Amino acid sequence: MANIYTLRALLCGQWESDARLDGKTVIITGGNTGIGKETALDLAKRGGRIILACRDVVKAEKTKAEITENSGNPNILVRPLDLADGRSIREFSQLINREESQVNILINNAGVMMCPYSKTTDGFEMQFGVNHLGHFLLTFLLLDLLKRSAPSRVITLSSMAHAWGRIQLEDINSETSYHSRRAYGQSKLANILSTRSLARRLQGTGVTVYAVHPGIVRTELKRHMNLALLISWKIVRPFTKTVVQGAQTSIFCAVEPNLDSHSGGYYCDCKLSSCDRAGRDDVMAEKLWELSCQMLGITWD
Repeated sequence: MANIYTLRALLCGQWESDARLDGKTVIITGGNTGIGKETALDLAKRGGRIILACRDVVKAEKTKAEITENSGNPNILVRPLDLADGRSIREFSQLINREESQVNILINNAGVMMCPYSKTTDGFEMQFGVNHLGHFLLTFLLLDLLKRSAPSRVITLSSMAHAWGRIQLEDINSETSYHSRRAYGQSKLANILSTRSLARRLQGTGVTVYAVHPGIVRTELKRHMNLALLISWKIVRPFTKTVVQGAQTSIFCAVEPNLDSHSGGYYCDCKLSSCDRAGRDDVMAEKLWELSCQMLGITWD
């Protein structure tokens, strides 16, 4: 029998595991496309109850039909969620807390990448607002349910691009100076730092958390790249991952049983990896935590 950690060849394989999710409920943000869609399909094949939390409900309904057909699992739901709108996040969370008796896995997958400068409904710079603050608030609002469902897991998609950014505490919304690449890096760094902080706060609760770098994946996120980056992309494209390959580490962190005793780590290629030194700065992690709570108007010990 293959070792549960076995990977097929990196550029042509999938993580091998027969782990099941029967009776488990999974929420995936942005589950209607790209890595999220492939993650949803895999977890549906494992018997999980899958909730696709998506801004584009029409597209999500089409994805639901595809996943149901390809997995044989009819237990797929679509619920509206716009991570650029705090009201939508709160309404979604209220619905989940009212309708669902448990949430065993929350996958904070959705994101925006290197977009032109804009702000969320609540006035946050779009990349920081969606990639970090949106998921930070969502996790906060679902935390009691996650605790009641323990053992449970929170997986947040970060990126190797976290090394591009630094947390600009005095200009967190990039109002003084905006560079789309650095702002994206800041949001992905924030994902790692908040995962570390959350892991410390959840010790002993049965809720474990993981930050994931999916690899350089061929997804729709590259649509905002400028000409220079698109040229670079064409050069490296033969060495990038498909969305199926890019989903493997998310799947690994969702279902690998031996991770129950580990929390707060940064994972890549289905194993614990090393992030940039800025991603291990616990002093900055606490400052970011306090600022995030202040921006969102929440109290989270």
